[in-house]
Amino acid sequence: MASRRISSLVPRSLPLLSRGGKQSYLGKGIYRYSTATAALEEPIKPPVSIQYDKLLINGRFVDAASGKTFPTLDPRTGEVIAHVAEGDAEDINRAVAAARKAFDEGPWPKMTAYERQKIMLRFADLVEKHNDEIAALETWDSGKPYEQCANIEIPMFVRLFRYYAGWTDKIHGLTIPGDGPHHVQTLHEPIGVVGQIIPWNFPLVMYAWKVGPALACGNTVILKTAEQTPLSALLVSKLFHEAGLPDGVLNIVPGFGPTAGGALCRHMDVDKIAFTGSTETGKIVLELSAKSNLKPVTLELGGKSPFIVCEDADVDKAVELAHFALFFNQGQCCCAGSRTFVHEKVYDEFLEKAKARALKRIVGDPFKSGIEQGPQIDTEQFEKILKYIRSGQESGATLETGGNRIGTKGYYVQPTVFSNVKDDMLIAKDEIFGPVQTVLKFNELDDVIRRANNSQYGLAAGVFTQNLDTANTLSRALRVGTVWINCFDTFDATIPFGGYKMSGIGREKGEYGLKNYLQVKAVVTALKNPAWL
Repeated sequence: MASRRISSLVPRSLPLLSRGGKQSYLGKGIYRYSTATAALEEPIKPPVSIQYDKLLINGRFVDAASGKTFPTLDPRTGEVIAHVAEGDAEDINRAVAAARKAFDEGPWPKMTAYERQKIMLRFADLVEKHNDEIAALETWDSGKPYEQCANIEIPMFVRLFRYYAGWTDKIHGLTIPGDGPHHVQTLHEPIGVVGQIIPWNFPLVMYAWKVGPALACGNTVILKTAEQTPLSALLVSKLFHEAGLPDGVLNIVPGFGPTAGGALCRHMDVDKIAFTGSTETGKIVLELSAKSNLKPVTLELGGKSPFIVCEDADVDKAVELAHFALFFNQGQCCCAGSRTFVHEKVYDEFLEKAKARALKRIVGDPFKSGIEQGPQIDTEQFEKILKYIRSGQESGATLETGGNRIGTKGYYVQPTVFSNVKDDMLIAKDEIFGPVQTVLKFNELDDVIRRANNSQYGLAAGVFTQNLDTANTLSRALRVGTVWINCFDTFDATIPFGGYKMSGIGREKGEYGLKNYLQVKAVVTALKNPAWL
């Protein structure tokens, strides 16, 4: 299957139906963004029902030990979709016990790599078969556009599992020459019981990034989903068991960070933790893991990625790519190009066109065809974004467009563009995680390198230039885990992803992702009268 790129989702701009920042109505539930406020029509009824809302432990859907549930909400309305079993410490204990038994006694790590591969490939086929159902559920629970889920994210999920299925029978050690009469070899062994914690912004993609390599290496897993988006992981995990996954190999525990997540990190019988989320929470994960059994941790954390538009740029193309780099997924991306540095020679032209592009962005019900932007995930994130917008205005940045909510129901935020942004403003330093583009001016390459690197984060960067020397200089000078040159958000299964500095520890995807889930054992055997060394 050909690799997919998120950037292929960028839609062609539709003709603007009105001028002067006024909102245009394009049909049921669709609005071009404007500075005006208008109510969206009644949301479209999702073409899917909720089948799985319990914990998945040892191959069975079960209630939480406490009997508690929590509501998962529709971001379009704030209304309850379903009440989901709320896992806590006792449920983590049950899941860890099931995973431990499946690892120590069960068939998964003892199964031939080829058999594991076949199960993972059957699972990928089943997900592909249920693409539309899974996409509808993901859209309903997360608010992201249905077309994004169906055409990009689920095919990417399938691609990742097929990729890691291909690795199952290619994981092996080395034979190493020693200095004396010894046979030296290394074994690459599964690390054991793995705890994984995923975020709400890309529930299925993060599931694949975590579960795919862990299972390919022969481990067993307890996955804690984000409380905002628990539904899709339960559905696809049911399909995984239909594909032949043995009981206890993959356990799903929806719940909250301080309870379920904390219990997973503290558990003495968990051998490894992998976490994606905020830098603040990542610090807690690392601390709890260290204070328990010193389990190794991989972290994929926050970002404030620079997107650098050089003086030789084709401004129209740069505007479109910078717009995508920031506004994709409602701006809820850890690697979003959220500091748009533009050379002073093209700054004014870029700014006018960036503002016009934001005004043309199509916001509305994510189930509607042609939608570019749905609602933010929940009221907490919604209010946080609006707070940062107020901060930008109060600190002296120029609000070129946007800054308000859309409608009176749900968590829709106008695509927002700030100019005259200074490096010390909160909107240029903090991870906003929303549709807020900050445009900063630079004049020299050394200047933008220094400013781009002057951040606690180091996840990704974008560079837009036609000059090969400039591209080479920036790609080596920027202290980030990924540099995209004349592209952005290219997430092939083979490409490693992770951050420098406070953006994380370790890498995910590609061959590098396997290293998180393997132990290396050296085996040294004395040789008697060897024919050769």
